[in-house]
Amino acid sequence: MASAALEPWQAAASRRKRRSAERRQRGREVALRDLEAQPEADCGILLRRIREAGKDLLLSDFWSLALETINSCLKKHLEQLKVPEGTLSEALGNLHLDSSPNESAAVTPGFIPGENPVPGTCCWKCVCYGIGNFATCVIARHQLTFLLLFLEKCQIPRRHCWVYDPLFSQQEIAVLKSLGVTVLSENEFLVSSRGAAVTDVEFSLRRAAWLGTQEGRRSVHGEPTIFYMPHCGTALYNNLLCSNWSVDALAKMLIIGNSFRGLEERLLARILQKNYAYIAKVLKGLEELELPETSQYTDVFNDTSIHWFPVQKLRRLPTDTWAFREEPDYQDCEDLEIIRNKGRAPSAADQNLPWQGSCPQR
Repeated sequence: MASAALEPWQAAASRRKRRSAERRQRGREVALRDLEAQPEADCGILLRRIREAGKDLLLSDFWSLALETINSCLKKHLEQLKVPEGTLSEALGNLHLDSSPNESAAVTPGFIPGENPVPGTCCWKCVCYGIGNFATCVIARHQLTFLLLFLEKCQIPRRHCWVYDPLFSQQEIAVLKSLGVTVLSENEFLVSSRGAAVTDVEFSLRRAAWLGTQEGRRSVHGEPTIFYMPHCGTALYNNLLCSNWSVDALAKMLIIGNSFRGLEERLLARILQKNYAYIAKVLKGLEELELPETSQYTDVFNDTSIHWFPVQKLRRLPTDTWAFREEPDYQDCEDLEIIRNKGRAPSAADQNLPWQGSCPQR
């Protein structure tokens, strides 16, 4: 009896509450079984929606205008990469501007944007960050469709496109793999300065700020690379520049994402220089072409530009520019936007952090 007296007293839950909890649990289990029972059907529906989005995009004024912008930028970049004359002519020929409704892809039943095999090889690789949950978000689906068509127009094989978003569902991962792109299963660039992988951490605001400095660290490793990052957080662009901070590396990069000029206009100069120093320092070393704005895709590609870095401009930057090697520090950023690892539930602190990307409810 003495030992029993030491046990903490607990109030018994009412029968009604217990039954309600049991019903909720059974409901969750049934819903989970239903989701697991029809993955192929769900993937088929999603692929059909991607087809429909692709047909709409091909018929839009936005696509034809965007192709003109893309062609102008990529032509200059190919010339900078010193592609051999014959290969250059062939590559530029592949960047054709024919986006008429009679294009075969637009009328072929079962069409998936960019589904046709890409002949030959292309000098570019492609990395995509932050598209989001395209199964539930229409904006994200349009951004994915644009990526697939972009790969086709630039003759980039899908296997040379790496895609990552920590919020991808298993269904979305299955669809992406069926489309032929390479899905990164985890953020392989989320590495601390000492080389230790950071996974499944509990976030506080300070911890989240520190993690923001560790993501998006993809080096081009001497390979011409197009980074497709629609509506990502400013820290991600800053990290990417930091990881490629040399004339040679930047000259091989293109970034399709938030307008750097727009960031310059929106942020106070001292904030930009303090929190996003690499963006601030490279502004005079880049060229930026805005994607067209049309009413149909206003929320999808607003404030989006193609950025590239002419060697001549980079070499005209102050000589101490390339000696700058400070680690980005976002601890004092009030508008920090980061990629979160999936596999952990958002903490209370996370609820106060704005999310990068197009669909805040992802």
